[in-house]
Amino acid sequence: MRYDFNKIEKKWQDYWAKHQTFKAVNNSDKPKYYVLDMFPYPSGAGLHVGHPLGYIASDIYARYKRHKGFNVLHPQGYDSFGLPAEQYAIQTGQHPRITTEENIKTYRRQLDQIGFSFDWSREVRTSDPNYYKWTQWIFIQLFNSWYNNQSNKAEDISELIKIFEAEGNTNVDAACDEDTPNFTAEEWKAFSDVEKQEILLKYRLTYLAEAEVNWCPALGTVLANDEIVNGVSERGGHPVIRKKMTQWSMRISAYAERLLQGLETIDWTDALKDIQRNWIGKSVGAQVEFNVIQSESEESHTISVFTTRPDTIFGVSFMTLAPEHELVSQITTPEQKAEVEAYVEATAKRSERDRMADVKTISGVFTGAYAEHPFTKEPIPIWIGDYVLASYGTGAVMSVPCGDQRDYDFAKHFGIPIPNIFEGVDISEEAFADKENTIITNSDFLNGMNYKKATKRAIYELEQLGQGEGKTNYRLRDAVFSRQRYWGEPFPVYYKDGMPQMIDAQYLPLTLPEVEKYLPTETGEPPLGNATKWAWDTKTNKVVSNDLCHAEPVEASQHNGVYPLELNTMPGWAGSSQYFNRYMDPHNDEEIFSQEAINYWKQVDLYIGGSEHATGHLLYARFWQKFMFDKGLVPVDEFAKKLINQGMILGTSAFTHRIWINYGDYNTINKYV
Repeated sequence: MRYDFNKIEKKWQDYWAKHQTFKAVNNSDKPKYYVLDMFPYPSGAGLHVGHPLGYIASDIYARYKRHKGFNVLHPQGYDSFGLPAEQYAIQTGQHPRITTEENIKTYRRQLDQIGFSFDWSREVRTSDPNYYKWTQWIFIQLFNSWYNNQSNKAEDISELIKIFEAEGNTNVDAACDEDTPNFTAEEWKAFSDVEKQEILLKYRLTYLAEAEVNWCPALGTVLANDEIVNGVSERGGHPVIRKKMTQWSMRISAYAERLLQGLETIDWTDALKDIQRNWIGKSVGAQVEFNVIQSESEESHTISVFTTRPDTIFGVSFMTLAPEHELVSQITTPEQKAEVEAYVEATAKRSERDRMADVKTISGVFTGAYAEHPFTKEPIPIWIGDYVLASYGTGAVMSVPCGDQRDYDFAKHFGIPIPNIFEGVDISEEAFADKENTIITNSDFLNGMNYKKATKRAIYELEQLGQGEGKTNYRLRDAVFSRQRYWGEPFPVYYKDGMPQMIDAQYLPLTLPEVEKYLPTETGEPPLGNATKWAWDTKTNKVVSNDLCHAEPVEASQHNGVYPLELNTMPGWAGSSQYFNRYMDPHNDEEIFSQEAINYWKQVDLYIGGSEHATGHLLYARFWQKFMFDKGLVPVDEFAKKLINQGMILGTSAFTHRIWINYGDYNTINKYV
């Protein structure tokens, strides 16, 4: 009997849709089980083969759990903000919302044809204002929070203000900017309102700061590291340069240790855990301060260096700064200026990923300046080299050619002296020996010590000099959260006296305005700069015409209360950092989710998706979950108990040859079986 799959599948798919067979309830006597796939971006091409690869696996398990008597939540939705829709809008003039809606229709039809057991009653779309209202809400919560290192959690910014008013910030142990000044309670009270806001930005978990970013001139936007391939944009293959811009950032670095320790509590693949551990990059060592040698007429400068091997400080024969380091332009001598500027410009065209991967090319330029060795007081030449990254450590290294291969290669290439402080080690060898058990020689007070003893002694002596201290460092850097795009979540932010102010949560969502074109403005502003109605009236709490904004600062008593809105939008990972929780109560207009729903489902029991999201979505989602846990919004601080990577489909077929046979020719079938 022939299996008429078209007829049978259609019959049951219609039945499931009519009777909502796979609809989950938020309370049940049955044990709960939450199965989730990473939701797709609805591209114009429709589903690709990688989507059902993971969806089929999760669907089989969801059906199995239902048959075993579980109340199964297996939702689906769309990660519907993104650069591809905006690029299509630029090319065609069609609003991204229209193309996104059409693409979603295609995806839904294809998913239904496959017959997945999704609970479509809980569908979410990140570009739906009813959804991104809560993404904006979380942004506001982050803005109004700081990280208390003593309690090891996020706390309300109002508590920090109380501390400042009572005793200043001298005794505050918080995650904050390194250049945060110390002040007393009296000084805090004497600050102007703008000065207080500037100080608070140095503590907030989302903040404005100047940052080195991957800027793509052709696309007119900042790109994340995972959006760059071989130095060009993944979308369109356009050149990408490093550029300093004022951006919104997320202080994910405050959660570095908790993100690291949390990996021990979840059942994720070892490979993915290792990727995150390496990305977080915990290192224990010392912060060392090198004074730049200058004439009496010059301003004094200090170069901070983090090193995991302070015991090798007597092997330092030069220093290397990242080309983007802020001191490069200040310490470079006039004789070296032209060569240094040319090198900095050339390096800006290379991505950090390319620079990290390139271990063969040796390039650098001498600044003409020297630093003073903390102990020997000898002058140390200061170079710049693209193998040092501004975003890693302090953007500067004390180069020890007898203890590091790249430093050794650099020194050999440029003829820099290579002192040997290790007994019995041939530093001319291509591969360096393990020096942890090697005795140090020719290094004053560290003579005869092994790695552990010498490290402790070096840190002690640096502390006595006031030029260093023991420190734990993390490779993880705060995440840039601004994008110069149209098709993304608008920031719920307006600017008063140049300082960011949050729109009250009761007036959310702040929806995207209409614009004539989706390119940056002629003056280089993001696409939202093309909007003519994009200002916030603080009296009516509505979006109004830009013409109502005052062109120049005016007295507060004469101000009409209308201020410009933020022109950047949020990145693609914003909406995907909380969608798994929103699925639990997706139609709640009063709160992000009810406590009944979140306390019932708690977390994802089985999450399936690609390992390529390890240092993007998965790390950011863990960060947001831990923050929401600190604020008492969720009952657990890890959003997914178990995660499985579905693997990748390769281009090579497993078939060696095919044999075509007649359906009814049983003799032929038997012959080849």
